[in-house]
Amino acid sequence: MADRTTRRTFLKQAAATAAVPFIITNWARAQGANDRLRIAFIATGGIGGAHIGEMEKLGQDCPCYCDVDTDRMGGAAERWPKAKAYQDYRKMLDAEHKNIDGVMIGTPDHSHFPATAMAMGLGIHVYTQKPLTQTVWEARQLAKLAKRHPKIVTQMGNQGHAGEDWRILYEWIHSGAIGQVTEVHTWTNRPIWPQGIRRPLGKDPVPANLDWDCWIGPAKMRPFKSGVYHPFAWRGFWEFGAGALGDMACHTMDGMFWSLDPGTTCATEPVEVNGKTRDCFPNSSIIKWEFPRRGDRPAFVQYWYDGGLKPKRPENLEQGRELPGTGNLFVGTKGTLIIPGDYGGGLETIPQGLKDEVGTPPKLLERSIGHYKEWVEAIKGNGKTVSNFAYAGPMTEVILLGNVACRLGKRLEYDGEDMKIRNEPDANEFLTKQYRKGWDDWA
Repeated sequence: MADRTTRRTFLKQAAATAAVPFIITNWARAQGANDRLRIAFIATGGIGGAHIGEMEKLGQDCPCYCDVDTDRMGGAAERWPKAKAYQDYRKMLDAEHKNIDGVMIGTPDHSHFPATAMAMGLGIHVYTQKPLTQTVWEARQLAKLAKRHPKIVTQMGNQGHAGEDWRILYEWIHSGAIGQVTEVHTWTNRPIWPQGIRRPLGKDPVPANLDWDCWIGPAKMRPFKSGVYHPFAWRGFWEFGAGALGDMACHTMDGMFWSLDPGTTCATEPVEVNGKTRDCFPNSSIIKWEFPRRGDRPAFVQYWYDGGLKPKRPENLEQGRELPGTGNLFVGTKGTLIIPGDYGGGLETIPQGLKDEVGTPPKLLERSIGHYKEWVEAIKGNGKTVSNFAYAGPMTEVILLGNVACRLGKRLEYDGEDMKIRNEPDANEFLTKQYRKGWDDWA
C-alpha cells in the first residue's frame, strides 16, 4: 500500500497548503480531458447506482470503481467498460489516487468515515452519503478535516438540501410568519428493514462474488449469514448502521438545522423506546433534543418519531385534515407549519388560512443548480457546495447523539465544546468505536 506516513502528515496539518498542489495537478489533467472530471465510486450497487447515473448525466468520466460484491458492479461496468474494478477501496485509492479527481461513497454506514478520511488524506474531493458517519466522533473529525483543507470539495448525500422546498421553509421561518419556534416534531415511515431482532447464530458459505472481509471493513468480524446483512438489512444493526434515525434524519430534519441554526444540543433523551435489543436498533422510538438560546433565537426542543409513531394531532388542526405519513411540524408562537415528506415539499399552515394571509415570503437564499452538479462545478472552481462537511458534520453529530441516548436509555447532558457527556461519563465510549486492524490506518 502507499506510504501511510505521508497520509498521516496530510491529515494532521493545520492548513491546506499540502493538498493544493495535488488537487490543482489533478484538475489540470481533467481539463485536458474535455473538461471532464474523473470520478471514482466506492459502492456501485444501491445508492451507488444513483451516483453512477448522476455522474453519467453530468458527462463525467470514471477511471475506476469499487464494490465488495462483483454482482453489483454491472452499472459501472456497462457505462465505463475501460474503468478498473476493485473490491477493496483501500487498494483502489492507493493504486489510483493520482487518476482520481473525486470519489462518491455509498457504502454501509460503518465504512463511511474510513473511506472518506482516506480519500481526503490523498487530496481527493469527496461526496459521502448520509448519515455522513456512523459515530459522533467521526462526524466531528470530518468537519475538522474539511475546515483544515478547504480546497477539498465536500458534499453529503442529502439531496433535498439543494431543493426549493427547504429554502421556502427557511424563508417562512425567517419572515417571522409563525413567530418564534418553540417545538419541532419530525417523523418518518422508517424502518422498512428488520430492527428489534437478535443477531442470528450460525454461518453460511460466503458467495464467490462477495468479499466478506471488505464488507465487514472496520467492524468486528462475524460470520456471513445469507440475507441478514448484505445488501440492505445491515441498517438495523448497531455494528453496521445508524437505524431509522441515521437513515432519514439527515433528510427530514435538514430543514430544522438549516432554518433554526441550532448549534449543538445541550441534552438528548429517549422519550419512548420499543423493542430494542443488544444487537439491533428498536422497532420504534421517540427521541428529544434540547437546544439552548442562540442569539435572538430562543431555546426550543426537537422531537423525532420512527417505527410508525407520530406526534399527537395538534388541537387546532382543522377537521378533515390529517398529519402526513412522514414530515415535520414547526410550532411557533403565532402559528404552525406542516411540512409533508422527507424533503420539505408542500408546506401547509395551521390555521389553514395563514398561508394565504402571509403569501410568498421574500427570497432570502440563493437557489441551487442541483445537488450533484454543485459538487462537480465546485471541484472545477465554479461556486460551492451547500451541504458541505462544515454544515453536514455538526448536523450529523447532533443526530447521532440521539442514537447514543436511545442505546443507553438515558438522558445525556452534552458539552459540545469538549464533545463530552457530562452527566453519564461511561456513555462517552459510545461516541466513538473500535476499528478492526487493517481498517484503522486512515489517519
